[in-house]
Amino acid sequence: MTAGSGFTFTDAENGDVPVGVETAVVPEEAGADARVSVTLSPAPAPSPSTGELRWSCTPAAARELAAALVRAAEEAESASAEGPVTVRADELRRGDVRDGERPMTVDGARTDGSTAHITWKSVEGRTWTQSYDVNTAITLRRRLPGTR
Repeated sequence: MTAGSGFTFTDAENGDVPVGVETAVVPEEAGADARVSVTLSPAPAPSPSTGELRWSCTPAAARELAAALVRAAEEAESASAEGPVTVRADELRRGDVRDGERPMTVDGARTDGSTAHITWKSVEGRTWTQSYDVNTAITLRRRLPGTR
């Protein structure tokens, strides 16, 4: 799968530098091992005065690029060969990503008897806590290794 978007930055000599963000995921590089590539077209030459590649852009363009990179990273990470996994609410752990149209990440989880209290975090950074019966099945887009 491939997704992409493009932006124009300005180099040290005030020349336009088109930057493209693409995701290319192969089955053996799914999940945390997936790669997100940033392509430069055409590849800029280093600045004659500094020998470095330096770019600048407006804050809006930087936010747009950052959002595209986040979307590309999420797409690459969610491209699991195993597909979604379903777990009980009391088995959720920080970093798990709920499957659905709008992904949510588990920011915290605790169990109080027969109730699991899950704090979710949206892509926009909003957080809220929902309570579930511990046996409630939650479908995850991505399950990170590790413990709570």
